[in-house]
Amino acid sequence: MKKIILIFSLSPLFHIICFAQGEIDDQQKILYRNEQSIGFLLSSNGLGLNLRYGKRINVFKKNIYAIDFVEIKHPKEIKTTNPYLLNNRSFVFGKLNSFYNIRFGMGVQKEIFRKFDLGGIAIRHFYTFGPSLGLKKPIYYEVLYPMLSYTSAKIEIEKFSSSIHRASDIYGRASFFEGIVETKLTPGAFFKFGLNFEYSSLDELIHALEAGIVVDAYIKKIPIMAIEKNSQLFFAMFISYRFGRIIDAKAKKKKFIFKPDFNEYEMER
Repeated sequence: MKKIILIFSLSPLFHIICFAQGEIDDQQKILYRNEQSIGFLLSSNGLGLNLRYGKRINVFKKNIYAIDFVEIKHPKEIKTTNPYLLNNRSFVFGKLNSFYNIRFGMGVQKEIFRKFDLGGIAIRHFYTFGPSLGLKKPIYYEVLYPMLSYTSAKIEIEKFSSSIHRASDIYGRASFFEGIVETKLTPGAFFKFGLNFEYSSLDELIHALEAGIVVDAYIKKIPIMAIEKNSQLFFAMFISYRFGRIIDAKAKKKKFIFKPDFNEYEMER
């Protein structure tokens, strides 16, 4: 179902492509185009954030350096609530750990279609790869235990155990901060490939949509769920919205120098 939603989410890309022609662009072009940008990710196994710096190699290519912070969910995660209780928190029954991933990537972005007018788009493909660091945080539940009178119950904060707990025993999820000091690190690596559709009408700004695939691999299996098969390899499709700015690598930096004769600051270019 998530993959179907993701495919329909790509429709804005095709909308932009269909309206790729517009006014002639008479802006002064920045030829030595480095860039800084931030992206918001939606993938088939979670949400995330991406920071990217692109350094120009030539007219068509850039070296790119990126950091991703993403959540990775098990494909069988389903949120539910206790049907016998009111105002309880939703939870994923059988979930052992929340899993987050920090990716440290480098790669190349290559332009395959240049934007020539104000209503057009530039199309690029890119790839990044590198080490990653997984953060595994235990999940805690609020578990109900009936009192001796059976007219009331107490709540205990516990980790999930498939041999003890049933869905009807759980009041809801505990605070996110329960178990945060028990977070453990798992090293891994990743590879990401995608297409970038940049459609900003201003030459100095970046507005782009991206779509692609990413593969994450870890040195051991990640126990996200207690009752489902866990893996050390995760494959996902993603889309993202990216915005940022173009940096002219050849532009002179502005300096302010004090001139005592005039008692004022003058700008030196």
